[in-house]
Amino acid sequence: QLTLVESGGGLVQPGESLRLSCAASGFTVRSYHIAWFRQAPGKEREGVASINRSFGTRYADSVKGRFTISRDNAKNTVYLQMDNLKPEDTAIYYCARSTVAGAGLSQQHYHGWGQGTQVTVSS
Repeated sequence: QLTLVESGGGLVQPGESLRLSCAASGFTVRSYHIAWFRQAPGKEREGVASINRSFGTRYADSVKGRFTISRDNAKNTVYLQMDNLKPEDTAIYYCARSTVAGAGLSQQHYHGWGQGTQVTVSS
């Protein structure tokens, strides 16, 4: 069974950092494009960051310069380092995989969604 499991969410204050993990089982992350998405209450799910098989990355404008996506092939895990967090980053964060070249942050190309991890940024 091919699964992704997110972890690392929590409650932090504005300006603080969190690192989310997306652990894969049943497949190797280096063989897929992996992306992080988020969904805030009352809003549509949106793409945050993606990493392709060649370590190419893409970010939403709202997180550029603050978030960093990375992949550890040995741990079969993709990470999302989130720095200088803002209240508007509050959401449930999900990861998913794709085999579509150039999938980027296009949700329709992704599948195998995890259960999500809650990130809350509040003072």
